[in-house]
Amino acid sequence: MHPTSEHDLIRTTVRDFAEREIKPIARELDEKAEFSVELASMMGELGLFGMHIHEKYGGQGLDTLSYIIAVEELARVDSSQAVTLAAHNSLGINPIYKYGTETQKMKYLPQLCSGKALWGFGLTEPDAGSDSRGTKTHAFKEGKEWVINGSKIFITNASASISIGSTVQTVTSTKKSGKKEFTNFIVDKGTPGFRTSPIHGKMMWRASDTAELFFDDVRVTDENILGSVGQGSKIMLETLDSGRLSIAAIGLGLAQGAFEMALEYAKVRKQFGRPIAQFQVISFKLADMATKIELARALLYKACWLKDTGKPFGKEAAMSKLYCSEIAKEVADQALQIHGGYGLLKEFDIERFYRDQRILQIGEGTSEIQKIVIARHIGV
Repeated sequence: MHPTSEHDLIRTTVRDFAEREIKPIARELDEKAEFSVELASMMGELGLFGMHIHEKYGGQGLDTLSYIIAVEELARVDSSQAVTLAAHNSLGINPIYKYGTETQKMKYLPQLCSGKALWGFGLTEPDAGSDSRGTKTHAFKEGKEWVINGSKIFITNASASISIGSTVQTVTSTKKSGKKEFTNFIVDKGTPGFRTSPIHGKMMWRASDTAELFFDDVRVTDENILGSVGQGSKIMLETLDSGRLSIAAIGLGLAQGAFEMALEYAKVRKQFGRPIAQFQVISFKLADMATKIELARALLYKACWLKDTGKPFGKEAAMSKLYCSEIAKEVADQALQIHGGYGLLKEFDIERFYRDQRILQIGEGTSEIQKIVIARHIGV
């Protein structure tokens, strides 16, 4: 998949935005662990939310690669802003766009594409991370209402001041079927019994919003069901396939940014009377980093091409997420090594990049889970 001139324009536009608006304040936002409503609004004005959504619902109608390039370019500067965009588009907006009724789409999507509102994706629980079918949050039918009880954890974009609700996977058991099944509900902020709590003290993505969700006899109706009763697990797993591309893009962008920092530093840092970039041990590190980043980009862009052309892409999405997140770890580590002791100081951005990469091998399915997914696709 070769990017077109339109893709190149998107890259240039988002890179300029990230350098001009995000980079000057990224370190401060990280230090304060502060979510920026202003940056989210700017990203909305730039058209980054709902990039792949039809114009009818307030989106841009662009392809997957356009969106992935935008995430990549944000992560090159700051992963916190990249994950705000990635989680909102892939996990927040996409399930409503793909499975929502026309009424649900018209009610939520224009707001969510504007940058003035965010939406969460409530899957992970304290005892259900990699095992998505281990969900304990449950809903039962009482008259014309569904009553939801339980909790979620590590949910992005769910407790910010502009968050307006979350999609929530629950266990439902109807009298008709009598069996355990999963159903997703749309739950608006302000619904009685629904409470969110921001998670503090994070090692990474400190300027993004991460929350716990609590449901205490939350009452909703059939109009809040996303998809149909019993379709919840299918929706969530299909959503994760697309979400993996976003996490891969964060890994790719982070690796690119870390590499560029290391390259620039190696050219100006002198030891033994010459720039350290002239020493073979350093130049070979940089050569390996550059090569692996290009391999990661090729794999991710192929997965995007498969998705956009309607071909199966689940295997390549898992491969991309696995490889890009592992390369981000390797490149960030080597980039910090090139910085030496200075790389351990907060005044050098590589310190933040080194912390931010660590989530990538965990979020959206651990590296181990990706290998299980890949193994199943190749028939073992």
